[in-house]
Amino acid sequence: MGKIHAGATLTPHFREFLPAWVARQPWYAGEAPLRPAGFFRFEDPAGEVGVETHLLQGNGTTYQVPLTYRPAPLIGGALVTTAEHSVLGTRWIYDAVTDPVWVAAVLDLVAGNGTSEPSGRSLDAQARGELRGVVTPESAIELDRVVRPQPVPQDAAGVLTCSWTDGSGRLAVVRGPQT
Repeated sequence: MGKIHAGATLTPHFREFLPAWVARQPWYAGEAPLRPAGFFRFEDPAGEVGVETHLLQGNGTTYQVPLTYRPAPLIGGALVTTAEHSVLGTRWIYDAVTDPVWVAAVLDLVAGNGTSEPSGRSLDAQARGELRGVVTPESAIELDRVVRPQPVPQDAAGVLTCSWTDGSGRLAVVRGPQT
C-alpha cells in the first residue's frame, strides 16, 4: 500500500475539487452540501497507487466515490483532477472504477473475505468482502454509487459492504467470470 504521509497536504484539497466533480456525475441526485462521512483504503501490492474511497453525505443520501492516486497518467482512465502532494509531487487522481489497480483490489478483497485498510483519517470506515461463489480477475464489479442497505442478488459471486459511524450499506456486487 502507498505509505500515508502524516501532515502532508494536497493542493487542491478534496473539499475543493470533489464536490464539484460529484455534482457533474449522472448518479448524483443534487443534494447539497456534501460532507465527508467516512474513508477507507485498499492496498496496492506494488505500493505505487493510492486507493481510497470517500463516503460523502448530502440530504440523507450517502455516495461512494472511489479514487486512485497515481504518480503518472493512466491511459484510458477517467481523470478527476491533478493535484500536488507536498511529499510525493504531482498526483493524477482518477475515478477508481476505471483503474485496474482498484478493480484488482476489490476482487481480491471479496475473494479473500477481507477487510479494507484503515484510512488514517478521523472518519474511518471499513469495507468488507464476502465471497459467495467464484471470483476471478475477469469477474465484473457492479458499483453502487448510492450506498444503502439492500439485498444481495442470488446469483452474486460476492459482495462488498461498508460500515461507518453513521451507517452501513452495500458498495458493490461482484458477478462471476464473464464469458
